[in-house]
Amino acid sequence: MSFFICKLKAMNNLKVVIIGAGIGGLTTAIAMSKAGYDVEVYDRVRELRPAGAGISVWSNGVKVLNSLGLSENITKIGGLMAKMQYLNHTGELLNDIDIQPLVEEVGQRPYPVARTDLQQVLLDAFPGEVKLGYKCIGVEEQGDKVTAIFEDGSTATGDLLVAADGIRSILRTYVLGEEVYPGYRGYVNWNGLVAASEDLAPKDNWVIYVGEHKRASMMPVADNRFYFFFDVPMSKEKAQELGDIKSDLIHFFQGWAKPVQQLIQRLDSAETNRVLIHDVGPIDKMVSRRVALLGDSAHATCPDLGQGGCQAMEDGYVLTHYLLTTNIGVQYALQRYESERKERTSSIVLKARKRSDQIHGVDPEVTELWYKQLLDENPIDVTSAIAKVIMGAPLK
Repeated sequence: MSFFICKLKAMNNLKVVIIGAGIGGLTTAIAMSKAGYDVEVYDRVRELRPAGAGISVWSNGVKVLNSLGLSENITKIGGLMAKMQYLNHTGELLNDIDIQPLVEEVGQRPYPVARTDLQQVLLDAFPGEVKLGYKCIGVEEQGDKVTAIFEDGSTATGDLLVAADGIRSILRTYVLGEEVYPGYRGYVNWNGLVAASEDLAPKDNWVIYVGEHKRASMMPVADNRFYFFFDVPMSKEKAQELGDIKSDLIHFFQGWAKPVQQLIQRLDSAETNRVLIHDVGPIDKMVSRRVALLGDSAHATCPDLGQGGCQAMEDGYVLTHYLLTTNIGVQYALQRYESERKERTSSIVLKARKRSDQIHGVDPEVTELWYKQLLDENPIDVTSAIAKVIMGAPLK
């Protein structure tokens, strides 16, 4: 115990500058504030609006939030998901998967949540002020200090800079010494929130319709709502052609099951997001002296494993852990962070990409084989595969 206190005291005067107030940036800000560090958070937007309507916070992400004292908060905003059900596009049940074996194996229930609700929980838990309207355009490192340079000419200097500035990160180029662009993964995703109703899906189930290399899905979140999404593979050129959301979905999902048709009719086009899915990585580096990439800036993943937000949370937990448990210095802690997180996140990026290709018909024969596999697969094998990803996390 005294050894830990000595190390904590040696590093407790750190000033940390965090660029980006998304899930990863805010989780890190809370963790580092609880560690006793002086934390400043900056974001380029003038109004915080989450990217996407909902997110699956799997058990590994929930455990990070629990460690920050947010267990009750995530429970209040999370949907109770008892089952995952796969159906084909005409509504025939392919697989009915009980979530309880997963919960028992990993020791924590997952929670689908509305992104706005999650962001508000994180904002409320961060004791400082998030400074908006600050676009970071560069970094300077001198000695044991690092300075963020903003577009308006202002600066912020600290002992450590966390670059959580998203998939199109400006600071990633600084760390890597070259530009790495997000890669288009070949499909468009529409997502939003709609009132939960039994004629759409059971209110405690995650329902996924699959067929024609497409998906339509609904999962429960708090306040009697479903988070929904649709996936359609298409070329990047075609994807860049904007059309009316409801008309496009009616066209793409013509002939699909009645609940899918009802969902399309009930969604609010003005509140529905349309996203061209990209990913980033694996990359060779996550740190440069006193700058650490975190979350999507380092390892943006396809959403097909539901691990993007969870990996950003893990990043924040691990980075704070290594700062707390060394008295050698910031750069040493960052090297340990990079060593642990690069292996974990690179694996997740590649698994999510492979899963995306399997779902969306990159090789039509592989996708057709997956449909047949869903029909025959033992539900325990499904939950065990999910558990394997979860149990690779820093918090068991």
